[in-house]
Amino acid sequence: MTTRVNHGWRHGLRALALLTLLPLSGLAQTPPTVPAAAANRLPVVVSGSVPDEAARQAILGRAREVFGADRVIDQLGVGSNLAAPPNWSAQVQKALQPVLNQVSHGHIAINGNVVEVNGEVANDATRQQLPQQLSIALGNPTYTVRNGLRVAAAGQELVDAALANRIVEFERGSAILTPKGVTVLDELAPVLMKLSGRKFEVVGHTDANGAHAANVALSSARAEAVKAYLVRKGIASLAISTAGLGPDRPVADNNTEEGRARNRRIEFRVGK
Repeated sequence: MTTRVNHGWRHGLRALALLTLLPLSGLAQTPPTVPAAAANRLPVVVSGSVPDEAARQAILGRAREVFGADRVIDQLGVGSNLAAPPNWSAQVQKALQPVLNQVSHGHIAINGNVVEVNGEVANDATRQQLPQQLSIALGNPTYTVRNGLRVAAAGQELVDAALANRIVEFERGSAILTPKGVTVLDELAPVLMKLSGRKFEVVGHTDANGAHAANVALSSARAEAVKAYLVRKGIASLAISTAGLGPDRPVADNNTEEGRARNRRIEFRVGK
């Protein structure tokens, strides 16, 4: 799971906090007796800009409290030209609730006094209750919570288990699969075949090195290369959609080689 407190409102009138929750990788192999929150040990990357140092420290402190100090990676800056609604920092802290561990493939964005929560949850009850829990936690009638949650499609756990936290590798700076990348896709294809009739989304990601536009184009090309390979393995072309998000959804620190390697990845999302 990745958490980002992202850049301020583009006109500098409000501060913007963005909390991004990525797939709970490896959860499918976790024994049922282990709580989901304990099983998920992916980094929590806090980045972007907030109005002042006090807000930065308070938000980081809350993130460490909720997600674990050992998981939080600090990339959060201060924008001196940013302004925010009254008590904005306190409201952001209230929005960082442990119930967010129930969301995958999603994010929560606080833009001024509008809170948007998106992503996948296990069932419809959670889909309805989680935004209500956030509203109660915020305790401020001037804040609106928008519910963009959806129920996770059955079969995602099979895909996650087949990937087993491995990265689909490419040649550096290109959309050419490496032998290791081909091996991962060869093992994934039979699982996708068992989910015949379902839709799949292939999402490409890069690290933050280089120009943003070039990284987005590269991530899109890599997603298309994966689709092309899976089609050759027998998956229907119409069943696979692709997207390229470039460096915008990191799961690790881009300041280290290990982190950059983890951010260069392909996600597979099962639809209905």
